[in-house]
Amino acid sequence: MSQYPSARFSVAPMLDWTDRHCRYFHRLMSRHAQLYTEMVTTGAIIHGKGDYLAYNEEEHPLVLQLGGNDPQALAQCAVLAEQRGYDEINLNVGCPSDRVQNGLFGACLMAHPQTVADGIAAMKAVVSIPVTVKTRIGIDEQDNYEFLCTLVDKVAEAGVDALIVHARKAWLQGLSPKENREIPPLDYERVYQLKRDYPALTMAVNGGIKTLDEARAHLQQLDGVMLGREVYQNPYLLAQVDAELFGEHWQVPSRHQVIRNLLPYIERELSQGTYLGNITRHTLGIFQGMPGARAWRRHLSENAHKRGAGPEVVEAAMARVPEESVVYS
Repeated sequence: MSQYPSARFSVAPMLDWTDRHCRYFHRLMSRHAQLYTEMVTTGAIIHGKGDYLAYNEEEHPLVLQLGGNDPQALAQCAVLAEQRGYDEINLNVGCPSDRVQNGLFGACLMAHPQTVADGIAAMKAVVSIPVTVKTRIGIDEQDNYEFLCTLVDKVAEAGVDALIVHARKAWLQGLSPKENREIPPLDYERVYQLKRDYPALTMAVNGGIKTLDEARAHLQQLDGVMLGREVYQNPYLLAQVDAELFGEHWQVPSRHQVIRNLLPYIERELSQGTYLGNITRHTLGIFQGMPGARAWRRHLSENAHKRGAGPEVVEAAMARVPEESVVYS
């Protein structure tokens, strides 16, 4: 429908989940799925002691999701991100957590559309890579269509390249972030209407999508789909994305081969001081629905945290799952 083909399918930014180890693992199953960092605040990037922009080159196409509201700080971080090689920058206008609200960013920014637009404009002025927004359809009692359109009008005027819409509103008080992903009802039709009213704006939908059949249905109306928890809990879903949504057919590795392909990365990371469990926690769902899946999860959960745990723990866990035949896309 629009330009921006890499946004056709993406894996949602998930705090404490989509770190660089998770993204490397996901990339082993799809060449084209767009991957996102966890949300990183501008304050962490500018003032933090760690390297909050670190990633593996294999992760591209890769989006940095920023949390913040100060145009100057957002612009500074955008420049740093482009210099580091990120493919896109996304501004978080959807996270409902208390700590995000206390910093006046995330979903509460929906009530401050000019602030969002100023941030987008500041970033667009200093980088050549796309700048996008991820938002909800509303917050608290401010959840009518006109409220959403006010935000879209402002960011469109500021030159935003794409909009990713979580098709639920957020309750800023009274619900946890987890409850905010489940309790407010989904309203895909509102996102479809938004695309009809802003046809020139690249638009993707997020929230409650569990299968590639559902993704294809959304792509009849929109430019892109974003999956979060379903991919994390059932990561091998990614193995069919390139063929079914991007039309690229290649020999897809079996689940066992995906893990074998991960072993050199594990060895490299362990040699640099990474703890095995920080990597393997993202792989627990790879054998979902298969005989031996529970034994796989149990062995990793019981052993990956032990001192000196290495690739042999992963190989022993994998031996508990009967070998499958190679899957072809």
